Amino acid sequence: MVLVLCSGLAHAIWNFLAKKNEDKAAFLWIILVPSNAVLLVYACLEISRVGLPWKGIVLAILSMGIQALYAILLTQTYKQGDLSQVYPIMRGTSTVLTPVLGVIFLSESLHAMGWLGIISMIFGFIVMSGWFPGVQSAGLRFKPVFLAISVGLCTTGYTLIDKLFLHYLSPLSLLGIANIGFMLGITRSVMPFERIRRSWQKYRTVLLIGAILSPGSYLLFLYAMNQAPVSNIAPMREVGIVFGTILGLTLLKERHVGRRLVASIFIVCGIWVIAAFGSG
Repeated sequence: MVLVLCSGLAHAIWNFLAKKNEDKAAFLWIILVPSNAVLLVYACLEISRVGLPWKGIVLAILSMGIQALYAILLTQTYKQGDLSQVYPIMRGTSTVLTPVLGVIFLSESLHAMGWLGIISMIFGFIVMSGWFPGVQSAGLRFKPVFLAISVGLCTTGYTLIDKLFLHYLSPLSLLGIANIGFMLGITRSVMPFERIRRSWQKYRTVLLIGAILSPGSYLLFLYAMNQAPVSNIAPMREVGIVFGTILGLTLLKERHVGRRLVASIFIVCGIWVIAAFGSG
């Protein structure tokens, strides 16, 4: 449990650092360089040892493509929206979509409590957006919400693809290959590379922290999966939604403290209910 909570906290912190950084694309690009230098060597060694069939190659290309789109959308989302607004929506969207898609396309069933969890999450999204039927809200902006949902859609896509890809390579190799797609997606945004040098000189300590926390949050989760069933621990990791909201509201001094904190709690509670009462 401690490992999962630390994983959620680490994920929230590096996203907080990305939002806070002036050059968000450069930050997201740089923090992947150290870990990917190691992960790609590991991936090459594994592929040379076990091989990679054409189906695995197709899945790798698809994963990199969605990761590239994810990187572009993530950068734009943090430019447009507050951390306390967009982070819970990004993290929660895939949790809403996965069971719904299973019911629609895979003939799966969902417990009544599972539907209640989905309703709780959707209500949290609405509260987070600040929109209420029949109420005029000054300065209401839907673009950050739509961008955050798009990021969640990308997360859903690469999660499904990566689940299939794990039949061919280990999680570490998968992470290295996926990160290449992520970096390629925003490479044009960080050109010329003089921006990389300036960002490194100005924010070296913060970038090093991000470089540790970004892969570290996932590796902690991988290690936790060796200790307990993923169905039990995955929802616990989403407590990071509350961490991210609190970081945005307190350290970034973002607005609508009460509304966003309540909305994040509804989203997290919805995730836990879906996990506990998923299938009917």
